[in-house]
Amino acid sequence: MKKIHSLIFTIVAFSHAAGAQTPYTSSVDNQKVTILNGIITKYALENNPAFSWYAGNHSAYAPSPAVLNAMESAKGKFQFLLFGGTWCSDTQFILPKFFNLQEKSGIADKDISFFAVDRSKQTLGNMAGTFKITNVPTIIVLKDGKEVGRVIEYGKTGKWDEELAELLK
Repeated sequence: MKKIHSLIFTIVAFSHAAGAQTPYTSSVDNQKVTILNGIITKYALENNPAFSWYAGNHSAYAPSPAVLNAMESAKGKFQFLLFGGTWCSDTQFILPKFFNLQEKSGIADKDISFFAVDRSKQTLGNMAGTFKITNVPTIIVLKDGKEVGRVIEYGKTGKWDEELAELLK
């Protein structure tokens, strides 16, 4: 599994460094919802008018000092794999807040790999299958290429950000 984590970050880093487009597809389903699938970034959500939910949920979040401190102390020590669906209300609520936390804490974009899933929770290249993703959003925390833990949807307690902070200790 460590080799898989390293490969993912190498692919994502190379595509960013080479100035290549991030590999994903975009489609509109029968419910008129734009669905991205593949490797994306928060900028794909920020800059697309189809995702009007992003800005409001991003700005509405104010992390607690404890959560912010945990993320700040994680800077450069951890990597994050995100799985989310642009069609999913839980993803629409949580991931903009995660990115707000990322920005406030100074976590580098290069330490985050974000995989968009379709409604069947599959990704291009079967990354969701590789990481056994059953619900979205899922935030996987890695240290030295090994999974430390994950927060699935709102977490076990309903406080996804506090559970994320605990994984970083």
